[in-house]
Amino acid sequence: MTERVLKLLDPAPPEPDLGHGYLDLLGEVAGPHDTVAQRLMRSAGLPRIYEHVWRPVVFGLSKGGPLGPSTAEEYALAREWLGLAETPDATVLDVACGPGNVSRALATGLTGDGLVVGVDASATMLGRAVADTPPGSGVEYVRCDAVDLPFREGAFDAVCCYGALYLFEDPWAALAGMARVLRPGGRLVVLTTRRPGLPVVGHGMGALSDLTGIRMFSPAELTEALGTAGFSTVRRRSYGLMQFAGATLA
Repeated sequence: MTERVLKLLDPAPPEPDLGHGYLDLLGEVAGPHDTVAQRLMRSAGLPRIYEHVWRPVVFGLSKGGPLGPSTAEEYALAREWLGLAETPDATVLDVACGPGNVSRALATGLTGDGLVVGVDASATMLGRAVADTPPGSGVEYVRCDAVDLPFREGAFDAVCCYGALYLFEDPWAALAGMARVLRPGGRLVVLTTRRPGLPVVGHGMGALSDLTGIRMFSPAELTEALGTAGFSTVRRRSYGLMQFAGATLA
């Protein structure tokens, strides 16, 4: 399986570092963008509780509690909007995969000889991802910069970015990178924050963003950014402070 991942890279490292169970392209280098949220994602504690405590509670409340979709429904929406059942042998990229919960969920929708490549910059998150991912599940992990993706142009049939776009220093550069590694006609699905339209609430969200490093996007802002990156057929669903967006690369 690792050989398939190496063929997707541009360029592939002459001596791949696989010592931790994932392909490490960063080594000891830490990125310059260092917010409260980023430090939390790199911590040793969060990966242990992320999938079963942090994500259901924090995301659940952000999606409006019982009024929003469950985690299982989020995953089903990603598989549906990415068209995994319609794409035999699909190669899928999961950007900022964290402990691999979404990567594993995407893999359950693969047909034929499909592959999910989960990428993240956090060594602690990827360590948990490797530990929780059974061999032969169709999932491989790469430690790399999720904005400056190290893959060749058009390498993937589908790209997923769930719960991470709002953490990037330059989210629009991240979207452009996702478009670059996606083949024409390939699909993208994003789960990210939604800034409320009410002015008072919106200003409060801006202050929270400055404090934590979590950016809030208006629906129009996200839709426009997807169009600028080359995506069309954009569709969205909003729940509380979160929004889903799906699009096809023109």
